[in-house]
Amino acid sequence: MQRAAKRVLDMVLAFVGLLATLPLSMAIALLIRRDGPGAILFRQVRIGQHGRPFRLVKFRTMMPDAERLWRAPDTTEALAGYRFQDEGDDRITPVGRWLRRTSLDELPNLWNVLVGDMSLVGPRPEVPEIVALYDAEMRQRLAVKPGITGLAQVSGRGALSTLDTIRFDLEYCRRWSLGRDLRILCRTVGSVARRDGAM
Repeated sequence: MQRAAKRVLDMVLAFVGLLATLPLSMAIALLIRRDGPGAILFRQVRIGQHGRPFRLVKFRTMMPDAERLWRAPDTTEALAGYRFQDEGDDRITPVGRWLRRTSLDELPNLWNVLVGDMSLVGPRPEVPEIVALYDAEMRQRLAVKPGITGLAQVSGRGALSTLDTIRFDLEYCRRWSLGRDLRILCRTVGSVARRDGAM
């Protein structure tokens, strides 16, 4: 029953959110277009519930060839000190840096929620290269749908290492409830407003 209620909540809030932020999204699209060449939206394969890949969509915050310059960690042990986001990353565009700090780059994630790839609350979806390094315990975070926000995002966000993020995600999976989701959503509002851990 709680799972069904979670899906209904996701669909309603995602639909309302997409409509309510449409003018803002159009303004962001214009800013990205004026900032330089490249697509307005960034699409990337991420790993969802039960290991199913899907295409995450968000506003582009990096130069067009940024993925080509990315180097993934190559061992499970390397995840302990690895951070996916780096404030000093010179691949980030000027508009992209502002979008990341305000979390507005993730507005298109609401589409992923609406179509069922993601939830409003859950572990952030990872890229296949990092999921390939998971051990058996780490893979337990794939038992639930990934989310726009989650326990890790209200506990440090980009300031956490990948391993620390996984630990928060596992705690979320083990103690999930609809009430906890609602508390995380409320905490997210404050976290975004304060830009806690934003990169």
